[in-house]
Amino acid sequence: MAIFIAIFGVTNAMAIEEAKYTAIVDEKIFEVRRYEPHILAETLVDGDFNSAGNEAFGRLFNYISGNNTTSKKVAMTAPVSMQGAGEKISMTSPVGQEQKNARWAVSFMMPSSFVLATLPTPKDTNVALRQIPERYVASIRYSGFWSRKRYLVYEGKLKAWVDKKSYSVVGEPIWARYDAPYVPWFLRRNEILLPIEKPLSSD
Repeated sequence: MAIFIAIFGVTNAMAIEEAKYTAIVDEKIFEVRRYEPHILAETLVDGDFNSAGNEAFGRLFNYISGNNTTSKKVAMTAPVSMQGAGEKISMTSPVGQEQKNARWAVSFMMPSSFVLATLPTPKDTNVALRQIPERYVASIRYSGFWSRKRYLVYEGKLKAWVDKKSYSVVGEPIWARYDAPYVPWFLRRNEILLPIEKPLSSD
C-alpha cells in the first residue's frame, strides 16, 4: 500500500493516460463503452477481495519501474538505467482487478505508445503481457470506500441494468480504480466493467 500511495502521489500530479473508449450508451452512472485494443500487464494472486491488490500491485509496479529485460533506453519516466537493466514505463489508469478461478487477476494498462513487440519482457514470471482486442463493456461508476460490500452493491445494480437492457454478458466483472488511497472517499472514481457482446443498437 505504501508503494501504491507513493506512485499515485507522483503520477496523480501529472496527466495519466487512461484506457481509450467511446461511450455509445450513457445513462447517468451507467454506460456502454467500446474500448480500443490495448495491452495489459497482469498477475494472478491469492487472497481476499480487499487484500489481493497489495502483492499484485508491487509486482506490476516493479515491472514498469524496470524489473524487465530490455536493451532499450527511453526517457518516458526518467531516469533510465544506463546499463539497460530495465526500461521504465509510464503509469496508466485504471488499476483493474477481476476474479479468475478463485484467484484475482490484477492488471495495469500499458501506454498506447507500445505494442507487444516493443514492450520489455517481465523478469518476474508471475507477470504476463496480454493483448486485449477491441471490446464492449457495460459500466457503472461510483465513489466511496474500496470495500467488497460496496463493490457488491454496485455490481448488483450493474447486472440488473444489463438484464433490463438485454445485453449478453461475455466475461467476468472487472473492478477499476483510478485514484490513490489518500483521495477522500467521496471523490474517488471507482468503476465496475462487465464485458458484453456488441449491442445491436444504442437504445
